[in-house]
Amino acid sequence: MTTVRILVADDHEVVRRGVRALLEGEPGWEVCDEATTGREAVAKATQLVPDVVILDIAMPDLNGLDATRQIRKTVPSSEVLILTMHESDQTIREVLAAGARGYVLKSDAGRNLIAAVNALRQHKPFFTSSITGVVLEGYLKNATEPAAEQVADPLTARERETLQLVAEGKSSKEVAVALGLSVKTVDTHRVNIMRKLDLHSVSELVRYAIRNKMIEP
Repeated sequence: MTTVRILVADDHEVVRRGVRALLEGEPGWEVCDEATTGREAVAKATQLVPDVVILDIAMPDLNGLDATRQIRKTVPSSEVLILTMHESDQTIREVLAAGARGYVLKSDAGRNLIAAVNALRQHKPFFTSSITGVVLEGYLKNATEPAAEQVADPLTARERETLQLVAEGKSSKEVAVALGLSVKTVDTHRVNIMRKLDLHSVSELVRYAIRNKMIEP
């Protein structure tokens, strides 16, 4: 029997425990590790190369969408399943654009999680029933138009990381340490973020991060 190795990333311990218990009840399945932040999830996925990574969207240090982008780039053999309480057409489009092939609401985990992991380990997509065909078809129709995505998100990957950390209340020095940058470079990123998004205060930046599911209110 082939072992299915799964990495579970969620900042809530009770969620991780529940997901682990559910998954390890399946013969041959094992949770190879857990992560509490998006950045930790990327590091552990890179090290362990699991079959499936289960991620929440609202994760500290690095949100689930950006973590998904990094995991799909560095460990393309690992599929990403988003397990979240967020449900909106925009969120679904962002999940698809980030490279995740699975999307399950936490309220549906008891019914759908096993089926979702089964699909993803075979490199097949699985989406919770709340996703309408219109949303999926709309994304697939425009999936070959990368320019549209670039216009929608003017920030670079590093700027998104900086934005999230600043919105979480970290100082430029703390951001610099977390990202391995100089304080001067972080300050430059902050200026560019404010300019690109037409924001004029940290409070506006925080509201932007909340609206875009980078942090929880």
